[in-house]
Amino acid sequence: MRVSTAQFYLQNSQKIGGLQSQVNQQSDYLSTGKRIVTAKDDAVAFGTLTGYKDELMNIEKYQRNITQAKNRNSLQDTSFDNAQNLMQELKRIFIQANNGTLDDDDLKSLGELASNSQSQMLDIANTKDETGGYIFAGYQIDKQPFALQPDNSVNYLGDNGVRQLQIAKNVMVDTNQPGDEAFEKVANAIGDFKPNYIANTSGVSVNSALINDSAVYDSVAHPPGYRFVFTAPSDLTVTDANANVVYPTAPYTPGQIVAFNGVEVQLDGNPLPGDELVLEETPHISIFDTIKSAVDWINVGTGTPNVTQHQVDYNEILTQLDRSLNHMTTRQTDAGIRVQLIETQSENHKDKELTISKSQSNIEDLDFAKAIANFEQSKVALQAAQQTFVQVKNLNLFNYI
Repeated sequence: MRVSTAQFYLQNSQKIGGLQSQVNQQSDYLSTGKRIVTAKDDAVAFGTLTGYKDELMNIEKYQRNITQAKNRNSLQDTSFDNAQNLMQELKRIFIQANNGTLDDDDLKSLGELASNSQSQMLDIANTKDETGGYIFAGYQIDKQPFALQPDNSVNYLGDNGVRQLQIAKNVMVDTNQPGDEAFEKVANAIGDFKPNYIANTSGVSVNSALINDSAVYDSVAHPPGYRFVFTAPSDLTVTDANANVVYPTAPYTPGQIVAFNGVEVQLDGNPLPGDELVLEETPHISIFDTIKSAVDWINVGTGTPNVTQHQVDYNEILTQLDRSLNHMTTRQTDAGIRVQLIETQSENHKDKELTISKSQSNIEDLDFAKAIANFEQSKVALQAAQQTFVQVKNLNLFNYI
C-alpha cells in the first residue's frame, strides 16, 4: 500500500490535533474544578445543573426581596411601637389633667405636653424608609401623607395602596400599611355613631350605638343625624336628619335598648327632661382626631361652662384613647407577623440553597486526583505523537542506501 506525503501529514496532524484537544479539555477541567463544563461532557447532567443554577438565581432574587421586605416591615414595627409609647404618655397626661386640684396654669402646661404628642405622632405617620419614600402613603411614596391643618386637624393625602414583594414562588408579602388603615380607621369605641350632646344636665352618655341589622338600616329614607330628645317626665323621641320620627315618643327606662331603623342604642345614666343629643354615623375615628379632642379638653381649663358634660366628654375621649392604643397594637402585630413570615421564608431558602448546592457539587465537582492523572496521560500521549511525527517525517529511501 502506498501512502502519499500529503496523506501522511493529514493523518498525523489530525491525530496530534485530537490529542491536543484532549489536553486542553483536561486543562479546562482542572482550571474550573468542574467535570462538566459544557453539554457535550454529559448532556443529562448538564440539563440538571442548568435547572439547579436557575433555582439558585431565583433564591438570590427572593433573598434580595426578603431583605427589602424585612426592612420595611421592621420599620413599621418600630413606628407603631413608638406610637404606642406616645399614646400611653398622652393617656397619662390626660388622666392627670382630670385631677380636680389642678389650676389653669397646670392645665396649660399639660395642654402643651399633649400638643407635642400630636406633632410627634405626625412625625411617626410621615416616616420615610431607606430610599426616602413615605412608608404610610400607600402608592404615593413621594408625597407626604399627613398634613396639619390650621385648625389642628390632620388630613391624609395618600391612598389605600398596598405594595407587595415576591419572596418565594407562590408567596407575596405586604411591604407597607396605608396611612388611612394605620392612623385614620380606628374603630369607634361606641360603635357606628358618634354623639354630639346638645344639652346635657344629667350626665347621660351613649354607651353603644350600633347598626345591628344592615338589611333594615336605610340611610336614605332615614338619614343619620338621629336626634334624641327627652321630655317630661321621662319620655324619649328620636327623629332622623329630615325630622322624620323613627322612634315615637315613649317612656324611657334607664339602660334599655333603643331600637329603630336597624340601629340599636344603649345609653348610660338617667336622662332628665331637656337633655338632647344627636348621633352622626362615624364608624371610625382618626388617631389625630382623638389626640386633638384630648388636647382641646385639657385646654378648656377650669372654666368649663358645663362640668357634667365635660366629664362625659372625658370618659368618651379616654375610652377612645384606649381603642387607639389597641389599634396601634394590632397594626404592630400585623407588621411583626409579616417579619416572622419573612424570616421563616428566608430560612427555607437557605435550607433549599444548601441542598441544591450539595446536589450540584455531587454532579459537577471534579475528582482532582483522577483529573490530574488523565491530564498527565493525555500530555504524555501528545508528546509521544509529536516526537514520533518529527522522527518519521525525516525518513526517506536514501536513509537505507
